Amino acid sequence: MTDLSTDLVSAFHREVTSRIDALAESARAGALDAAIGLLAGSLRSGGVLQAFGTGHSQAFAMEIAGRAGGLIPTHSLALRDLVLLGKRPLDALHGGTIERDETVVDDLYSLYDFHPEDVFLIASNSGVNGSIVGLALKAKAEGHRVIAVTSLAHTNAVTPKHPSGKRLSEVADVVIDNLAPYGDTTLELPGGLGVGAVSSLTAAFIAQLLTIGAAEKIRAAGEVPPLFISANIPEGDEHNRALQEKYGDRIGHLA
Repeated sequence: MTDLSTDLVSAFHREVTSRIDALAESARAGALDAAIGLLAGSLRSGGVLQAFGTGHSQAFAMEIAGRAGGLIPTHSLALRDLVLLGKRPLDALHGGTIERDETVVDDLYSLYDFHPEDVFLIASNSGVNGSIVGLALKAKAEGHRVIAVTSLAHTNAVTPKHPSGKRLSEVADVVIDNLAPYGDTTLELPGGLGVGAVSSLTAAFIAQLLTIGAAEKIRAAGEVPPLFISANIPEGDEHNRALQEKYGDRIGHLA
């Protein structure tokens, strides 16, 4: 006998699939076209897609950058790089407060090689933390286009934490709603405890839709989309390495 009741499985399944279905329908209606146009235009001009998220929104950046079936000219920015590549002490990463600190942005930005054609994809369910909003503002100030993936239900219900008083959704050129509810959880257990978070699931679906859309737009323009193939199939490493060498450290050099 399982501890997971059929009712809970069915309820969570409905919560997830209803959102996936809604995102798919909005994509078919053209809701992602502006973002896809920015991504394809960046790649065709030699740009790199710069993905960033903190907390569980790091999963979005991992879906965008460096995976089989994904676009090769992609790069994931990460707060841990402030320690691995920068001069911040290891204990700066303890406790999760660094994602709320807007002062880390200049140090983080200085770690990478950005080109004018690069587009930033920034994911944050709340869309209000200092590092998230700060990076969006920095990218915009440097002339980059910014695509946001966020929960409009959540971000509009909370107070911005960045000194600018802005939310990620108020800075970005294009905003994609991940359809997660306020607080992210979709089910309530007896006693009022919330479970069944969905933002990582919907963000991953959005990331794949953007990847598919950008690849198809590049193909439709008569070019071969620069896509990773699995390193675990014959000649995968050789295929990937040949394309990666074009971008060098712009797309990262750590495992």
